[in-house]
Amino acid sequence: MQPTYTSEADTYREKIQAFLAEHLPANWKGIGALDTEAAYQFTEEWRQILGDNRLLAATWPMEYGGAGLTAMESVILAEEFQKAGVPTGGPNDPFGIQMVGNTIMQWGTDEQKAYFLPRIISGEDRWCQGYSEPNAGSDLGNLGCKAELDGDEWVINGQKIWTSAGHLADWIFVLTRTDAEAAKHRGITFLLVPMDQPGVEVRPIKMISGEAEFNEVFFSDAKAPKENVIGEVNGGWAVAMTLLGYERGEAAATTPVAFKGEIDRLMALAKERGKSDDPAIRQRLAWCYSQVEVMRFLGMRTLTKFLAGEHPGPDASIFKVFWSEYHHKSTELALDILGADAMHFDGKLPASAFGTDAAGAPNDSGSWLGTFLNARAGTIYAGTSQVQKNIIGEMVLGLPKEPKSDRGPWKDIPK
Repeated sequence: MQPTYTSEADTYREKIQAFLAEHLPANWKGIGALDTEAAYQFTEEWRQILGDNRLLAATWPMEYGGAGLTAMESVILAEEFQKAGVPTGGPNDPFGIQMVGNTIMQWGTDEQKAYFLPRIISGEDRWCQGYSEPNAGSDLGNLGCKAELDGDEWVINGQKIWTSAGHLADWIFVLTRTDAEAAKHRGITFLLVPMDQPGVEVRPIKMISGEAEFNEVFFSDAKAPKENVIGEVNGGWAVAMTLLGYERGEAAATTPVAFKGEIDRLMALAKERGKSDDPAIRQRLAWCYSQVEVMRFLGMRTLTKFLAGEHPGPDASIFKVFWSEYHHKSTELALDILGADAMHFDGKLPASAFGTDAAGAPNDSGSWLGTFLNARAGTIYAGTSQVQKNIIGEMVLGLPKEPKSDRGPWKDIPK
C-alpha cells in the first residue's frame, strides 16, 4: 500500500523543489496568504510559468505541450505543489486538462488532439463540464439534454446545472441524448460545444457562502460542428466514465496533504483561542487527526494502484465518501472553537469553494466560516454520498443492486 519512491523519483523531487525555489518569492507562505486580487494575478502569472516549463499538463506528450512525465513524476509534482501552497494551474484547468484534455487524449481523433490540446495548454480555450441536470444529477443516465444532427451541425436543446466555473469558460463538454429510443445509458453522445454563441445562456447560482462559482447553462438551438463528437455517436457513456476516472486521479496525491495542512491550522486555532486544554475539544481534535491519517493511507492505496498502471476503479468512492463526510465534522469543530466569532465573517473567504482553504490562509473566521459553508457541498458535488455508497455496496462489496426505473426525461423528448 505504501508507494515506493525510487532514487530517480527522489532526484525528480529535488528538481521540482529547485524549480519552486527559483520561481517563488523568498517569503512565500502559500497562495492562501494573498488577498483575492493578488491571488488571481499570481495564478494567471503562475499558469504562464508552468506552461513555459511544460508543467501544466506534464504527463502529456511533448508534441501537445506536455513534458511526457511518468505517473510517478506526476504524483511527486502534485505533492510538492500542494506542500508549497501553489496551484497546478488556473481555475478551469481541472476541467480543461485533467478531465476533457486527458479524455481527448484517450478517445479523440488525431485531428481533435492536434486542434484542442494545444489550445487548452495555451489557455486560449477554457472549459467547464456539462453533465448534471435538474432531473439527472445522482442518476446521470437520466439526462434529457437533446442533440440532433442537422447537416454538418449538432443542434442542442436542454439544460445543465451545477456548472462549476462556467462563467469563466468558453467551451463546455456536454453529455447529450441523441437516441431517445435506446436504454438510458445508451443513446448518449459526448459533445464539445462552444459557449460563445447566441444559443447558450449561463446563469449564476448564488451559494450559501454568498459566492457564485456554480451556474446553470441553457441550450436553445445551440450549435456544435458534426466532428466535435468524442468517441462514438450514442457511445458517450463510456467516454463519460473515462473522464470521471481522470477526475479522481490527482486527488489521491493532493487531498491528504491538503487536509494535513488544515488539521495543523485547526490545532493552532485551538491554541490561539485558549481551547487546547478543553478535554472535549482535545478529544475531537484527536479524532480529526486520526481521520486525516486514515485518509493518508486511503490515498496511498489509490496511489499504489495508480503507479502500477491501474485506472481508478469503484473503490475510489471510498475515498470520496471518507474525506467529504469528515470535512463536515472538522469544520463544525472549527466553528465551535471560534465560538461567537463564528457568527460573522472576519477576513476573506477561502480561495476556492471546494475542499480546504488554500495553504497559507489566515486562522480567522472568514476562512473557517467560508470553509464550513463550502464543506456542506462536499458530500454532493462529484457524486453524492448516497450514490458513492451505492457504488461501494454494489461494485465493491457485491451487494444486490437497487431497483432502477427505466423511465426519465429522455423518454419525454419529442420525436
